[in-house]
Amino acid sequence: MYAPPVQRLITELSKLPGVGGRTAQRLAFHLLRADDEEALALAHAIEEVKQRIGLCEVCFNLADGPRCRICADERRDPELICVVEDPSDVISIERTHEFHGRYHVLGGALSPIDGVDPEDLKIAELIDRVRSVPTREVVIATNPTTTGEATALHIADALRAESPETTVTRLASGLPVGADLEYADELTLGRALAGRRAV
Repeated sequence: MYAPPVQRLITELSKLPGVGGRTAQRLAFHLLRADDEEALALAHAIEEVKQRIGLCEVCFNLADGPRCRICADERRDPELICVVEDPSDVISIERTHEFHGRYHVLGGALSPIDGVDPEDLKIAELIDRVRSVPTREVVIATNPTTTGEATALHIADALRAESPETTVTRLASGLPVGADLEYADELTLGRALAGRRAV
């Protein structure tokens, strides 16, 4: 239907998450209409990020050197570690301005059905890190999904066995601010009750 280079561009764009065939087609035609400078700037940005961005040697967050900016920041509390599934979760937590420790990025969540076992994640590296650096608290901030919960339980058990003096906590879950009780499902409401606190 299209010239081979255009069809190849559409095919590659449609591999992006959330981009279907029609959106890929619109993006391809936008790039064709864009001036050379704009289109090549996008191509160079993709090339540069693939060449320069790797994983932090400490926490496995995205980094453009051996260490990410958070691990290199001496003002961050090294005895407080927040465990997340993906680098995008670090950004979400950083936006709150409530956490002043460091991170550990697992690279996913346990999912035996999808073939993701503990060896496929950075769990052993977390245990080694806690064992080698004095750690006051590990906050497990995996997603509140079945796989996230299973990952959190696995990590909590491993940390209790290896480092009993380290406090292991989990992010609270429950009702979002501004929500009405009548619209909350039983599981969310139950967790909100279980995690209640004094006011």
